[in-house]
Amino acid sequence: MFQLSFWVGVSVIAMACLAEYVDSTLGMGYGTSLTPILLMLGFEPIQVVPAILLAELFTGLLSGIMHTKVGNANFKIETLNPVKVKNGLKKYGFVEAFKKGTSLHLKIALLIAAFSIIGSIIGVNLAIKLPALYLKMYIGILVFAIGIYIIFTYNKKFDFTWTKLSLIAIIASFNKGISGGGYGPVVTGGQLLAGVDGKNAVAITSLAEGLTCMVGTLMYCYTIDTIDWMLAPYLILGGILAVPLSAITVKRINMDKMKVFIGFATIFLGAFTISRIFL
Repeated sequence: MFQLSFWVGVSVIAMACLAEYVDSTLGMGYGTSLTPILLMLGFEPIQVVPAILLAELFTGLLSGIMHTKVGNANFKIETLNPVKVKNGLKKYGFVEAFKKGTSLHLKIALLIAAFSIIGSIIGVNLAIKLPALYLKMYIGILVFAIGIYIIFTYNKKFDFTWTKLSLIAIIASFNKGISGGGYGPVVTGGQLLAGVDGKNAVAITSLAEGLTCMVGTLMYCYTIDTIDWMLAPYLILGGILAVPLSAITVKRINMDKMKVFIGFATIFLGAFTISRIFL
């Protein structure tokens, strides 16, 4: 397996920082772009994918916190106050108290993460069995198609539905589990098609991706006896450096421009994924 020298380590940190900035700003691009680059440097897939999942576990959760602090989304739980919790449980019961005391954005993120467990388990198990060629082609075509659809429906307003979000979560986490990428474009683009606001969609994707990567990381630890975590510290450090700046960038971007950026970024990542197969 490929080993890290000092300068290669510095380069990995820089690439992880740039990839995370793009990912936390547009809701996509970290694993989809970073995975092939690391493979081209000489690292093995089994070194790359688990390390990316672990890194995005940390950066995703941190990004969710930062997006909340700058106002891009609301992930607060209003019932954290012990008195409110007690009164809520007495009046509504646990499920209803949770529904009433949890913000819509956090509910969406938790729904995506919960359904992602299904996709992650299936994806990780298939990743060690199926030819990578077919998996990459599937992800490339899917992401490219979503990007095209976002651009062509730029002025259309979609009704918010939980059903669409559930389906999106399963497909996206499947992509993440089999390749380390292909999650953000589907979740972010899919949320736009499900009626979620652009800035909210980016913030929700960051938090949900962190929770999803937790499942994917645990699955790899359970499935494989020994994992080389050599890349993980460099990826985590690079990602953490980019998170605060990306959250501020999202706050300042115009909402209409955000949707256009997401659409073209999705098309680019889909085309990039497909081109890798032939190049």
